[in-house]
Parts: sequence; structure tokens; C-alpha cells
Amino acid sequence: MGPPEGSRLKGLGDIRPVTLSSLGRLGNTVYTTAHQQDHPATIWSRHREQSQQKCVAVFALLCCLAVLLALIFSAVDLWGDEEDGITEENCGRDCSITLVENIPEDLTLSINGMTHVPLTSGLHSLLDRTKRSVEVVSPVWDLNSWDQETWPNTASEGQLLFQRLVNLRSRGVQLKVASSLTDNTELRAMAKHEAEVRYVNMTALTRGGLHSSFWVVDRKHVYIGSAGMDWRALSKRKELGVIVYNCSCLALDLHRVFSFYWQLQYRDYIPSIWSKRVTALYGKDSPLALTLNETDATAYVSASPEPFCPKDRTKDVDAINEVIRDAKSFIYISITDYLPLLNRTYRGTVITRYWSAIDEMIREAVVLRGVRVRMLISFWKETHPLTFNFVTSLKSLCMELSNCSLEAKFFSKREWMDGFQQVLNHNKYMVTDSAVYIGNHDWVGREFVYNAGAGLVIRPSQSLEDRGPGIVEQVKAVFERDWTSRFARSLQTKEGLFPQGNKYRNLKQPELRNPKEDKDGERRWNNPL
Repeated sequence: MGPPEGSRLKGLGDIRPVTLSSLGRLGNTVYTTAHQQDHPATIWSRHREQSQQKCVAVFALLCCLAVLLALIFSAVDLWGDEEDGITEENCGRDCSITLVENIPEDLTLSINGMTHVPLTSGLHSLLDRTKRSVEVVSPVWDLNSWDQETWPNTASEGQLLFQRLVNLRSRGVQLKVASSLTDNTELRAMAKHEAEVRYVNMTALTRGGLHSSFWVVDRKHVYIGSAGMDWRALSKRKELGVIVYNCSCLALDLHRVFSFYWQLQYRDYIPSIWSKRVTALYGKDSPLALTLNETDATAYVSASPEPFCPKDRTKDVDAINEVIRDAKSFIYISITDYLPLLNRTYRGTVITRYWSAIDEMIREAVVLRGVRVRMLISFWKETHPLTFNFVTSLKSLCMELSNCSLEAKFFSKREWMDGFQQVLNHNKYMVTDSAVYIGNHDWVGREFVYNAGAGLVIRPSQSLEDRGPGIVEQVKAVFERDWTSRFARSLQTKEGLFPQGNKYRNLKQPELRNPKEDKDGERRWNNPL
């Protein structure tokens, strides 16, 4: 028998009936205890998730920075070429300038009291001064004439210059050459003598050529002008340029143009991100203030085509526009070719259109401002027949206007040999009453749109009365000498034929007349050259 009911309940009197509310409180207590025990783990888990998110964000940011740096490095070297500690703050501005020309021996021009510094003497003076580096850009490399029998006395200048360039390394001087010529004997010879030669693929970059012609020596002296590294430019062609000595501010800026070319080796595209080391230091809106031969002046370097103008670099066309716009009394232009046309190839078809950039500037200066304009253009085997049409169009502007003067002459020498003209006026400059522009391009649409070139604008800060004759007056005197020479011939309306050797010979074009030789006003040349 089991214990009685009372005895079974005795000892359990402290046990209360279990109700739903008590079970709820018990569950809450258990949950709260468990939750308090798990709270640190939850906080740690959340911190871990946040840390992971931060790491992902930082990693993504680093990836973006890496991509950006890669783009910068792939565009142009981030640091660029070493600039020898020369900066815009410590560079030299007390400079001297010399006008250099090559005038062929058989081209007799009056001196008119001018001191003539031969181009070869100027280039050799730069090589005499160099101690560290010579940077050269030239559209052509043909200093060694292989035809000694035809030109025994004139080819020696080019050969001597070539030998001095090749021997620079023996003096501890580094020679650097930027060129678009892929297969050139002289460039290969210089490379064998430890010169650094870099190729710029202009065909892929702009469908043009590298027509720049300048030197930068020791980041201190510069040459810029029409002459390339061609024996003809040192003997048989008429060339003009300037050499600026002890002018590291200007040299540093022109060096940056060279550095831009230098960084384009092996590239078939033009970068969209530029290094600070290739951006311009000066431009038309912020020119370099300097002294030239103890005369206050401003100067800046321009470039073309537009894709070759990184930040703050003035385009050649804009530099020409500024010089023309600021002229008050006269504009004198001396160029090899003038043709305001631009040829484009579209789906295998060549499309020619009017390129108005410079032509309209001249028209505005003549008609609206009454500035006297003179244009001296070469007449040679490459002269396009439409050149005469455009010049005639410009001259017609002044037919019914009293305060209007536009004159044009063609510079030519009656010497044709082996089907081409030996003596050629290869100048590429403009001088006004207030400035001078010396460039590398002929004034042809394709030159500025597709081809690489550089220009130099110099503007005296004082009036002629205050400063005295300077570089502007020297260039003006050169132009007037050529303009009044017997080789400058005016354009006539009577139709004639181009001379032997011109590729447009069979096309009828206006004749050239020399008023000094055509005294009776009736005789005309069918073959003026």
C-alpha cells in the first residue's frame, strides 16, 4: 500500500502550482540571461562586419588610385625628364638674342648696314658652349651630301656639323634627337655613337609629320627657325632663325615641348592626361618677362597641332592671330607657301575645304583696321596654282578702298638644276610694328592641323623711342631687304606658264614681273625663273 495522501503531500507544501504566467516569466528570464551572455558576440560580429566593409572600401579606393596612376604613367611619365633643378622661380631671364641667316653665296642681297650672322656660325657657337646636353628636333636629317661632284664646296658645312654632333659623346655631352624618320642613315649613325634617338609615330598620332625645327642646349640656350638638319639649309637655301643665349626660363619651356615628343615614343595615340613636366610655363595670356640684349620684352613658345598642346600651351594659330591682331601700322609676312586649304581623306576620298583661320585674320587687319600688309611668298616647284588665286583675292580687297594696302610678291631666283630649284626662300616668319613671330610652318592648312611644329613670339615692352632698335627692327630690315631685292617679283594678271621643273607647269597661272627689269611695262616672262 502506498503512503497516505497527506504524507505524500507533506514536504511538497512549498511547491506552488505551475501557471502560464509563471512559465512566461521563467522563459523571459532564461532568454534574458542567454541574450546577455550572447551580447558581446553580437557586438563583435557587427564590428567585424563594419571592419570588413571598411576594408572593402579602402581596397576599392586603392584600386581606383592604382588605375588612375596607371593611366597617368601610361599617358606621360609622371615625373618627366629631369630638369636639372631649373624651375620657373630660379631660371634666368637676362638673355641675349642673335638673328641668324643662311644666304647662299650666289644670292646677292644688299647689306644696308646690317650685320649678318651665318646660321652655321650660330649653331657651332651652341656646340662650343654646351657642357651637358643637346636636344634637337628636325623634320629632316641629311647633313652629309653624297653628291660631292655636284656640290663640292657647299656640302662641307653639313658634314662638319654632323661630325660635331656625333662627337658630342666624347666630350661627355648627351645628344638627344626626336624624329619621325624611321629609316634614316644619319640617325642610325648617331645612335651608334651613343646618341639617344626616339621615334615619334606621327602617322598614327595625327596623320602628319614632325616639322618642328629647334635646339635646346643645356636647358640654357635655344635655336628656333626655318632650317632643319639638311646640308641645303646650311648652303643652298635661304633660312632665318634666332638663337637665344643664357635664357634658361625660355629654354626650360621649349625643353618641355621636346619632352612631350620624347614621351610619345612607341605610342599610337595621344594621351588625354598630361604630366606637369610637359605643360607650358608661359603663353599668350601669361608670357615670360625677360630682357633681350638689355631691352625689356616678353616671349612665349607656341606649338601645333592642337592635340600637341597640353595645358596652357598656346597654339601656333592663336599666336599668329595675337600678333596680327595687335599690329597697328604694318604686318610683313615671309613664308615659303601660302595656301588656306585643308585636305581631308574620308572613306578613301580626298575632300578639300577652305581653311580660313589665317586668311580671315589678314582680311580683317587690312579692311577693318587699315593695317598695311606685305606678303613675300616663294615661287618654286611645289607652289600650288591656287596660291595665286588666294593672293589675288586678298589684293582685290583694296580695289575700292582708300585706306587699304595689301601687297604680295614672289621670291624666286632664275636657277633650275636637275629639275628642281636650288635657291629657295625657306623663311617662315612674321614681323609687325610691335612683335615678331618665328615658326616652323608654312601657312598652309595641313601644316597647322596635322603637322607638329613650334613657334616663338617676342614682343618688346617699350616703344622704339624708349628702347632703341632691337630684334623686331632687325627682322623688319631683313624683310625690307628681301622685298626690294631683284628676286622679289610682283603678281600680274596676264596668264603664263610655270617654269621648267614645277609639277604644275602645264597649268596656266598669273605671271611674275620684276619692275626693275621690265622698264617698258610691256615685256613679260613666260618663264620668269
